[in-house]
Amino acid sequence: MTAPLPAHAGPQLRSLLADPLLHELGHGLGGPYHVLLPELFDSNAAAFRRAFTDAGVDGRVYYAKKANKAAVYVERAAVAGLGVDVASHGELREALASGVRGEDLVVTGPAKADELLRVAVLQGALVAVDALDELDRLLALATEVERRARVLLRRLPPEQPGSRFGLDADEMAAALHRCASDASVDVEGFSFHLSGYDIRQRADLAGELVRLCLRARESGLRADRISVGGGFAVDYVGEDDWRQFNKSLRPEHFHADKTFSGFYPYHSPVAGADGLRALLASTPVGEDTTLAGLVRAAGITLLVEPGRALLDRAGFTVFRVRGVKERDGYAILTVDGSSLSLSEQWFESEFLPDPVLVPAERQDIADAGPYPASVGAATCLESDMLTWRKIPFPVRPAVGDLLVYANTAGYQMDSNESPFHDLPLPPKVVVDRPADRFRWRLDRRHF
Repeated sequence: MTAPLPAHAGPQLRSLLADPLLHELGHGLGGPYHVLLPELFDSNAAAFRRAFTDAGVDGRVYYAKKANKAAVYVERAAVAGLGVDVASHGELREALASGVRGEDLVVTGPAKADELLRVAVLQGALVAVDALDELDRLLALATEVERRARVLLRRLPPEQPGSRFGLDADEMAAALHRCASDASVDVEGFSFHLSGYDIRQRADLAGELVRLCLRARESGLRADRISVGGGFAVDYVGEDDWRQFNKSLRPEHFHADKTFSGFYPYHSPVAGADGLRALLASTPVGEDTTLAGLVRAAGITLLVEPGRALLDRAGFTVFRVRGVKERDGYAILTVDGSSLSLSEQWFESEFLPDPVLVPAERQDIADAGPYPASVGAATCLESDMLTWRKIPFPVRPAVGDLLVYANTAGYQMDSNESPFHDLPLPPKVVVDRPADRFRWRLDRRHF
């Protein structure tokens, strides 16, 4: 079996693991469920804002709603005055219903539907334009409804020429020419969509966007903001645990000798708001000052659109053990849910941090460990495994025990959910602790 890979656990999670509430929720809800911890979302958002303040930069944080469908995070974003990044008419409608003002929305995504563009213009949302034909449709819609469209022109990253997002140099020049002669559009600046977590790449491309702003102003365009998107890593596990895991990794450490082409970098030495601090302190190629100094000098507002990083430790997922089947030196646990509710499988990978075993009351709790076990789901598909890895549990798991997968709010909970076998989707439970005990409610989207 592999070396242990425990997830970072803050005080709120540690307290809940020792609280009877988790078993009570499992009994009352009758299946797997997701726990949402909005106070952690609040603290992550505050950390991003402090990074801007400490650097003396005019910055704006937009929560990337695609990272989690729950309403509570958008509601907290509205209360905190954050912006929200939406990519569909449904996401836009949900954000407005949660109290987010239209002017605090940025609409991203490729080839946006006319319905989405029309509502975005009517609500005064900022629209990231991805293609020339999309720009033409947006300008026509703005003229039709007699409103000015607020626009960011999205730049195709030179480092990722195969990306389907953004305008290349010639397309950008054509877009700027059209916008300069059209009174129905206000070009507020530029953005990009960059995969991965390379801070240097992001800083270099941000520097190019600043230069684009300066050139666009020469044509009379506003161009006073840039968006560097998301791409702020999350640190799930400790450095030593991650190193030892990778050093000892073998196919036999997984059920059926399963192999993967790669994993998410579950340890990141620079994560969350610290990634923003590092970005602001970087010097873009061709410049003699930091990105923070560059945007200050140009009078530019810097926008970020984190999703996973705002949800760091802000939620976890709970399954109940339904069966234990012995195999050659390890067990296969079957739980009351599906791997579709732990969406890393969508990326042909595995959510690696160890689930925490929360035993039910039973007599054999002192069984010696470690006890290796993989975790399968309650469907009749061989591939439906929540955890292929043979986890070294401290005691032998048993029917009725809970498995808690920590830090799943960012993309894991619902990016790939499906009511396969007519199994109900796990409900989302909002938990807080205003006094001396935890209290819970179902997230508004459950109703």
